Amino acid sequence: MTTPASILLIDDEESMRVSVDQWLSLSDYRVLPFSEAEGALARIDPSLAGVVVSDIRMPGMDGMALLQAVLKIDPEIPVVLITGHGDIRMAVAAIRQGAYDFIEKPFDPELLLETIHRAWERRRLILENRRLRAELAAGQDQRLLGNSGAVEMLRREIADLAPTDASVFLVGETGSGKEVVAHCLHQASERRSGPFVAINCGAIPEALFESELFGHEPGAFTGAQGRRIGKFERAGGGTLFLDEITAMPPSLQVKVLRVLQEREIERLGGNSTIPIDFRLISATNSDPRQACREGLFREDLYYRLNLAEIHISPLRQRREDILLLFEYFALRAAERYRRDAPELSAEAVGALHAHRWPGNVRELKNVAERYVLSSLPAAGRIPALLNPREAGGLASMGRSLAEQTGHFERCLIEQALRRHQGNIQAVLAELDLPRRTLNLKMQSHGLLRKDYLDEKN
Repeated sequence: MTTPASILLIDDEESMRVSVDQWLSLSDYRVLPFSEAEGALARIDPSLAGVVVSDIRMPGMDGMALLQAVLKIDPEIPVVLITGHGDIRMAVAAIRQGAYDFIEKPFDPELLLETIHRAWERRRLILENRRLRAELAAGQDQRLLGNSGAVEMLRREIADLAPTDASVFLVGETGSGKEVVAHCLHQASERRSGPFVAINCGAIPEALFESELFGHEPGAFTGAQGRRIGKFERAGGGTLFLDEITAMPPSLQVKVLRVLQEREIERLGGNSTIPIDFRLISATNSDPRQACREGLFREDLYYRLNLAEIHISPLRQRREDILLLFEYFALRAAERYRRDAPELSAEAVGALHAHRWPGNVRELKNVAERYVLSSLPAAGRIPALLNPREAGGLASMGRSLAEQTGHFERCLIEQALRRHQGNIQAVLAELDLPRRTLNLKMQSHGLLRKDYLDEKN
């Protein structure tokens, strides 16, 4: 169960603290109310998993002084300021100094909730990235990343199946992370100290397939000068991962079925049987049942392999994981190539979320590595890498109606924000949108109000 975010609420008015506490608690936030800033400051450290929400005008240490103190502890802790009408200029200045956002009294509780939600999502990502950096520095490799419901379900399935030693069948699109899941099943099993042996059934010529799996003795065929240990033997005591299993030649499928039934093999050219002991994990990027119906894959082999089946969602169905995965791959690339990974702009974040990711996590990893190595200007690097035609001014060619509509919508909102210098009420009036709708659209397009603020607002 995920620990709720902590909201440090500082306001000298008890009625305000009580009402906000009740509202945020209903949304599963853990509220820590304080009547003065000094008490809250004592509870803040760089590991804070939460958001600071403070009134500006208070006796003793005011909100502006608290902001500066918090930023000295950790400049990436989100601080949301609550202001009266006369404090707007002060609040804008505070944002330029590092505050996350400000909300003017009297405020809609939904607006406060949405602001805190965005701030917490940003803080959560920062803390996750710090953890990943620490693991990379320690030489650890965090494999199954993500906070989406699909990944949480995947973790539960892995934890449930890993200790059983049962054969597992993985189904997922190319690049979705099937081998990563297979590695996780191996590492969480009692066979973790044994080898993990992977073979792509679609990448081996049919003439070499049997030798790859079974091995051979000297002289078994022309060119077989020495003994070769096959994958079945090499996986002894560990896990064998057969990727793209439905691409296995039909002539070999019956032999693999016999191995799984008898748990022994004979090397090519050999006369003695060799016992084998491994846990088998198989994977395919297509519907295995359809392959069976078309006669491309033996049904009896499919049922032998498929004691448990895990479906891996494509990246487009778990978009909340995109930024975390991108940051992780960019950090690894920066370490490997000794390059800096520029901070993502709001436009870059929007482009990453809008992309369809046909190549799934594998494509995302490639884009992250190219992002680190690219010499293009950081501001337009991600859009250019995702669609090189955009760099030449051909943004609309080859794009779906939904993509072009989304791009047009983003431009309209961005122009309105710039025209009104971040004045949300003016933007709402011009675009004739409810506040909640505008907030959701800004979030989906990666637009931040603070990027358009003017101190005169």
